[in-house]
Amino acid sequence: MKSIYYSENNIRVDYLEKREHNQVKRIFDIGFAIFAIAIFLPIMIIIAFLIKVSSPEGSILFKQKRLGLKNEEFDVLKFRTMIPNAEEKLKILIDENQEVKEEYLKYRKLKNDIRIIEGIGNFLRKTSLDELPQFFNVLKGDMSIVGPRPYMKAEFYQYSTTVVNIITSVKPGITGYWQIIPSRHDTTFRNRVETDIEYIRKRDFLLDLSIVFKTVAVMVLRKGA
Repeated sequence: MKSIYYSENNIRVDYLEKREHNQVKRIFDIGFAIFAIAIFLPIMIIIAFLIKVSSPEGSILFKQKRLGLKNEEFDVLKFRTMIPNAEEKLKILIDENQEVKEEYLKYRKLKNDIRIIEGIGNFLRKTSLDELPQFFNVLKGDMSIVGPRPYMKAEFYQYSTTVVNIITSVKPGITGYWQIIPSRHDTTFRNRVETDIEYIRKRDFLLDLSIVFKTVAVMVLRKGA
């Protein structure tokens, strides 16, 4: 057993490297990803077409470096929901508006983000359909179906190496504890980190199944969407 301390709140995190759990989880990940891709392929084709029509000057997919297992970076895939050069525009917004800067530093996102593509961009984000390409990340082995959502390395600038090591002790997931919280869009970044650590402490296959079913319920009922 490894013992890691979450120094910010003096929370002790004990977890076992469960080989059998990891093997079952990988089999489940591959099977679920193949099934999901087969089911959602027609929808993904339609989404790709709508993105290209709505924002022809940009790519259909968005790639971004995120932290994976053992602190290794990988390219996470999403359908593009923002206008081209969105990162540069964010920097300008933060530099020119202190209120926007404080909101972004607290939540790592903006409630009224002018960079989002009108129509299709907002729809994809509200329904989480922009995450569909991540099933290919799962097949590749960079992600799991359930786990902490993949973080950007820069997001941990205020956190210790210990916290990063805890978060990256498992593969990031398409969904997780944080995704099934109804108020997740109003929670702070710190609460998100603590929620992910709580998942790592408790994780097992039955919990993963529970999170998958609750994620479907959240998407259907649109709670927290």
